[in-house]
Amino acid sequence: MAVLDTVLKAYQSPTRMVHAIGALSALGREAAALNMKRPLVVTDQGIVKAGLLDEALKPLRAAGLDPVSYAEVRANPGIALVDAGARYYQSERCDGLVAIGGGSSIDAAKGIGVVVVHGGSIAQYEWGKDPIHSRIPPLVAVPTTAGTGSEVTLWAVITDPDRKVKFNVGGTPNIASWVALVDPALSVNLPAGVTAGTGMDALTHAIECYTMAYHQPFTDAVALLAMEYCGRYLRVAYAQGHNLEARYHMSMAAMLAGLAYGTDSAGAAHAMSQTAGGVHDAPHGALTGRLLAPVMEYNYAGEPERFARIGQALGLEVGSKPVWKAAEVGVEYVYQLTEDLDIPSLNELGFSEDEIPLLAEKAAADSQSIGNPRDVDAKNYERIYARAFEAGRHRKVARALAHAGS
Repeated sequence: MAVLDTVLKAYQSPTRMVHAIGALSALGREAAALNMKRPLVVTDQGIVKAGLLDEALKPLRAAGLDPVSYAEVRANPGIALVDAGARYYQSERCDGLVAIGGGSSIDAAKGIGVVVVHGGSIAQYEWGKDPIHSRIPPLVAVPTTAGTGSEVTLWAVITDPDRKVKFNVGGTPNIASWVALVDPALSVNLPAGVTAGTGMDALTHAIECYTMAYHQPFTDAVALLAMEYCGRYLRVAYAQGHNLEARYHMSMAAMLAGLAYGTDSAGAAHAMSQTAGGVHDAPHGALTGRLLAPVMEYNYAGEPERFARIGQALGLEVGSKPVWKAAEVGVEYVYQLTEDLDIPSLNELGFSEDEIPLLAEKAAADSQSIGNPRDVDAKNYERIYARAFEAGRHRKVARALAHAGS
């Protein structure tokens, strides 16, 4: 008989989730319902150039709102960017936030909200430092990628360039979006590489939250369905960028995997990718995706039954296999998926093997190591990183052979 968990757990999400193909048309109504009159629209230049900022401003203005744009977000947003956004919010007398873009824009908007309400700098609110005691201003999050799930998580990830680290802010409903407005049509024009990286990030959230020490029935349920959607639709979305069915299900996968976080964190893959992302400014999704399979290979000994269930969720034939073999099938699948989606190697992402000790030390110090399903320290992180570099070399050889054959 399994030992019943006696640790008190809870799940709370204050976010209203609104979703449909074409849901962007409801943005003005949703913002107005939150009593916004002058929202700060937080986004990046890629969204501006794609015309999506203009598309978002139309329903806001049609609802009688007077939006102000802050299109300064960059990938892996830093402390100065967030603090400047908060000052701009206050100088423009804004009364709410709209974030449109990937996880960076949504995280920046959450961070701006924290500083607007609590004062000071976002650096003060790194998890474990000053508490976030009050809810951020009304925020409508509109994701344009299917990966981070930041529209429904209780976290924001901010970069500290001086320490060369990315740190977590949140773990409380006070930082959550008030509304997540998910329109899968906004992800139709994503480049294949972004589709791959963000999709792997969503899959990593689902797998890590399903196997982490903090899992509970609700997070298990949404994580498993997110895995099912990723297993069925990620390759299709990558291969057929305009396939709305695939885009819809990947958008749902990202949202569900974001909900799988609950108030807790992920595991070793995110401990590695977040800390490594502070060392080199690499795309979070691609970096996380490259690390996922080696982390799973290390972790499955800790929770073999759960890893066997992952294989089943991914649509693999595991029913007739012993539990250990069934667990291995899922690991092998993710290694192959990483290559099928052409996820860059660690070397291609700007890392080198001589950085392994540094990267391992940073990962071991990250709080997300605590809930990992297998005990992990700096030496073990070195093993995982070495395996990730090795897998990248195999990718390089395979690509060279494919090129020679053509």
